[in-house]
Amino acid sequence: MIAAIDNVISKVSSFLYTPWVPLFLVVAGAVFTLCTRFVQLRMVKEAFRVIREKPKTEGAVSSFGALMISTASRVGTGNIVGVAQAICLGGVGAVFWMWFIAVFGGASAFVESTLAQIYKRKNPDGSSYGGPSYYMETALGQRWLGVLFAVFVILTYAVGYNALASYNMQSTFAGFRFYDPAVTPAVMGIVLAVLFLVCIMGGGKRLSKITGVMVPVMGVLYILVALVIVVMNIGRVPAMFGAIFANAFDFKAIFGGFSGSCLMYGIKRGLYSNEAGMGSAPNAAASADVSHPVKQGLVQMLSVFLDTLVICTATAFMCLLSGVAPEAELAGAPYVQAALGNVLGGFGPVFITVSMTLFAFTTLIGNYYYCEGCLRFIMRRQPSKKFMTGFRIAASVIVFVGAIASMSLVWNLADVTQGLMVVTNIPVILLLVRPAVAALKDYQRQREAGEDPVFRSAGIGLKEHTEFWN
Repeated sequence: MIAAIDNVISKVSSFLYTPWVPLFLVVAGAVFTLCTRFVQLRMVKEAFRVIREKPKTEGAVSSFGALMISTASRVGTGNIVGVAQAICLGGVGAVFWMWFIAVFGGASAFVESTLAQIYKRKNPDGSSYGGPSYYMETALGQRWLGVLFAVFVILTYAVGYNALASYNMQSTFAGFRFYDPAVTPAVMGIVLAVLFLVCIMGGGKRLSKITGVMVPVMGVLYILVALVIVVMNIGRVPAMFGAIFANAFDFKAIFGGFSGSCLMYGIKRGLYSNEAGMGSAPNAAASADVSHPVKQGLVQMLSVFLDTLVICTATAFMCLLSGVAPEAELAGAPYVQAALGNVLGGFGPVFITVSMTLFAFTTLIGNYYYCEGCLRFIMRRQPSKKFMTGFRIAASVIVFVGAIASMSLVWNLADVTQGLMVVTNIPVILLLVRPAVAALKDYQRQREAGEDPVFRSAGIGLKEHTEFWN
């Protein structure tokens, strides 16, 4: 039965990615890059300035807090296992295509998060919430589309991504002597599911606090180890870059087997890693308390770069400089563990296992954050405590199931669900790019005048009602 389900999902994945999802991502990224005049490159310094700002209201979610929630989802097991799988199955050129999709994805992340801020809603206590479902309903007047997208978000994060994160976490223990494939995955799944359930019962504020501490610590440690490995193998760096670019532009090989090429794996795993254009991060971006929507658009843009250009690159360099050749049999966690074991000895596999555990846990928490907002949109109100308790238990069961599922099934399921989000969200933000660009021009005008930008919807001629900016 599992094999039959996996076969169906695999065929759906092939249809979505040959060529729709890559086409949507590249076209949208190019359009947004041109419309915003390369905002993802020319305003990086401004983004770092904005991220240090405190919220307008004491106790509200800051730009940094919203960034950490979205980064907790973006920076996850895909940064380790996903990169290794792409290199082993697609070739070393997949690293270049991850970089490519991240650079263009920065503009997409800016547009969708700015739109989420423009059309966000207000809670009774003055805090905010929102996301793609809300700008689909408000700006396009298509509530049915917002509901459909909310369903896709829940399927992606509560099912596809969380099952995959759980599987990836337990798979890193396979190299240890105590690992029993008949028992260990189930034990790991139970432990992870229970810890996850205990955490999410605390609600959104606890999620923000936990991720705000764990994500920076986890990322810094991981990057430091990567830098040590690069320095230890500095002589191999030129050859590594040569191999990446040679394989990335071997178009004969790419188009000879497109679905298994470095280009396809680079885009697939790049998307899974940075999520730019999917419409996930805007759900967190809408909660930030800022004086101008563009501020959060710039901050969320940084998350894409942090995820792919820094952390994914760290994994790629650690593996490719290790001296261990990437092979299909090593795809995923085994390749990373073999690579670090070859360079750092016994410390390598232990470090990766600890990193994967932290990455998986913060990913699960960040993923779940998106689901509560989508449930609220679908039901037009805050779900009852009984309903949310049931949903949280179900989400925890999926975490357990993911730990004992097959690698093929969890990866294909994640690819399909994230693909459905892309083909729904990208056309919408292409239609709504004008308000985002107008907001960017308004922001730049105020900054050039020496002001701290404050947004008013009338200032850009916005006709739709906005709860925060009228």
